Amino acid sequence: MASATGSVLRVGLTGGIASGKSLVSHELAARGALVIDADRLAREVLEPGSAGLEEVVTAFGPEVLDSDGALDRPALGRIVFADPSARERLNAIVHPLVRGRAAEQAESADPGTIVVEDIPLLVETGQAGRFDVVVVVQADKRERLRRMTQERGMSPEEARARIDAQADDAERAAVADVVLHNDGVPEELVAKVQELYEQLQEELAGR
Repeated sequence: MASATGSVLRVGLTGGIASGKSLVSHELAARGALVIDADRLAREVLEPGSAGLEEVVTAFGPEVLDSDGALDRPALGRIVFADPSARERLNAIVHPLVRGRAAEQAESADPGTIVVEDIPLLVETGQAGRFDVVVVVQADKRERLRRMTQERGMSPEEARARIDAQADDAERAAVADVVLHNDGVPEELVAKVQELYEQLQEELAGR
């Protein structure tokens, strides 16, 4: 773990799709952490009428809009998860906007706060160095595929494409200060989050 900077502890939270990262994020927030959700910010910066959505339509065409003029996320997903260059174009539009919003929220945090940025593509976008602590949630690929197909209704092909579009476990582990394994039941992961939160409090107190 790096030395904490400023008056808050900055934590980067990441993990592959269906790894259980959202549960970790929820549990950290319930314990008092300020959680900044990159996915939620990505939705905000692409709301109807936004400059971000206008850039996306320019890049990918009006077919990524639904009948109400809002972003048709499944349509956009079919484009970017099938074409790495298209995904790069989308990331070049969205990521700077999201980072700007996240920075605003982090800077407004009260002293003594554990600030958690929940970033699915933290590793892919090279952001690990921004944080005092990087937490990675991992689960076996077969279990993740099961969750995506049985619980989220994805086809096996779509699920594999989503996983393959992200960093692998080894790449995430290479930047992690803490790895939470989530191959069991949710209650087991919740217990690990409680231990993690206590560790983060100790890290913050020892600055």
